[in-house]
Amino acid sequence: MRILVLKSLLLMSLSLILSACASSVTPPARYMLPSNGLANTPSSPQGTLQLRSPRLAHYLDVDGIVMQLDDITLNQAREHQWAESIDRQLARSLRTQLSQELPLIRVVRDDSSQPEALTLRLDVDRFQGRYDGLAVVAGQWQLRSPSDELLAMKSFSAQTVLDEDGYPALVRALNASWEDVARQIADQIRQGNYFN
Repeated sequence: MRILVLKSLLLMSLSLILSACASSVTPPARYMLPSNGLANTPSSPQGTLQLRSPRLAHYLDVDGIVMQLDDITLNQAREHQWAESIDRQLARSLRTQLSQELPLIRVVRDDSSQPEALTLRLDVDRFQGRYDGLAVVAGQWQLRSPSDELLAMKSFSAQTVLDEDGYPALVRALNASWEDVARQIADQIRQGNYFN
């Protein structure tokens, strides 16, 4: 009987110790890309551009912020995660930025209810911090006609130097690189005169 009581006390003590350890775990820090203003809505648009949600390389479609540790090693942070899926954040940011860069074009989410709209599709191959202190973004975009004919296909890339160490600086630098990509795409769409 005495052994049974000692075992019970030992098990209760062990479970209390384990529950105390489990409750002291710090939750991960969560990050959003900085807001870059409001989307512009032209009153008499020259055309409509619908933006598909960017397709991410598999290793980027994760909760943790990705850091490239050397030329071949990638690490997904456990303690530093996106507050919302990164493809949604990228789509929202790109929509806002393109609407500001292309003030005569209505930029909308792709919901297939715009039969005369051109469609912008993006594949994002890189969206990560790099060991040399850069935030790198790269991939490819396609512009398609209402009948799904390919009008343009181009690669994009941008990199921004981090102002300081740490994940907040990395998130801000990634956002700056993404804004640079939006400017590149807007410039190429303007040069192509696709809405005239």
